Amino acid sequence: MIPRDVGKILVVRLSARGDVVFASPLAGALRRRYPDAHIAWVAEERAADVIRHNPHLDEVIVWERAAWERMLRGGRLGALCGAAVDFFAGLRDRRFDVAIDAQGLLRSGLLAFLSGAPVRIGLESQEGSRLLMTRVVEPGGDPRRFASDNVHLAEMLGLDTGSFAPEIPRSAAELAMVDRVVSEGGLGAGFVAACPFTTSFHKHWFEDRWAALIQRIRERTGLGVVLLGGPADRIAADRILEHAAELPAADAPLVDLVGATTLGEASAMVSRCSVLVGVDTGLSHMAHAYGRPAVLIFGSHTPYLVPPDPGVAILHSGRPCSPCRGKLVCDGRIDCMDDVAVAQVLAAVEARVA
Repeated sequence: MIPRDVGKILVVRLSARGDVVFASPLAGALRRRYPDAHIAWVAEERAADVIRHNPHLDEVIVWERAAWERMLRGGRLGALCGAAVDFFAGLRDRRFDVAIDAQGLLRSGLLAFLSGAPVRIGLESQEGSRLLMTRVVEPGGDPRRFASDNVHLAEMLGLDTGSFAPEIPRSAAELAMVDRVVSEGGLGAGFVAACPFTTSFHKHWFEDRWAALIQRIRERTGLGVVLLGGPADRIAADRILEHAAELPAADAPLVDLVGATTLGEASAMVSRCSVLVGVDTGLSHMAHAYGRPAVLIFGSHTPYLVPPDPGVAILHSGRPCSPCRGKLVCDGRIDCMDDVAVAQVLAAVEARVA
């Protein structure tokens, strides 16, 4: 699908953070196949840190979607039009030969189309983006396996998928921040990265169980716990910490970094953790990029059940209604997450730090 002598390739995978993690191996696969090509990636500002330091990319282009949305809500239509014209003119000026829509949504397909690339290859979509492509890749792959849709796309593009692990290197400044947190937080013996937060409520495990788990990890393993999340997770984090404060105290440190780091800094913390425990969220999936042991709690949405690393445990109830992908046939109780007990998660964590 891609000419062997291609000059410039644009990869379009805008969001979400976890999905950009899954797609990140495309950069290396393209570089191995087209070593002399200029390879660029466009992502929304919320997810750009995932791919920003990828060694196989010549350029990361940030679409400031949130800023555009603020202009629209504020009625600043002139400013919005100006920003859009400048952004798409910048894309066209780069004269890409091929644009790969690795997301398969209308907005990603439109961006690929407006890049001006004469060859546009995209995933099949229910939103009509196929009409904007010159070639469409039909769905495929084993949904039980990690990043299966991206592996399938890469295979259809004729790329080598023998090595298809995510790559999310961090900057020296981000890693230096980890050193400071470890030193100042008393985490020299190691720490567990806790990632409880995600944008969809049906992917959450229960806050009282997170509080109990955090305290039990500190008590049973002697390792500190670092709580990770973004600014939007602050209120939920406070509730978890309040629950934890009501439980018997533990000597190992508890470091709260929710809302206090960039995405890049949070992922750098993941790269240094002894083990990660989390739900279906971008930071959890980043453990695979760093080869870190992990315990992942999946329920109504299961992005994969076969992890890329044997050091990863996926806790899943196995209910026939799971994954329901948010349809919640249990009337919103999230029974599949309720099936996962604190003792079960704790045992899986202990097995990975023994």
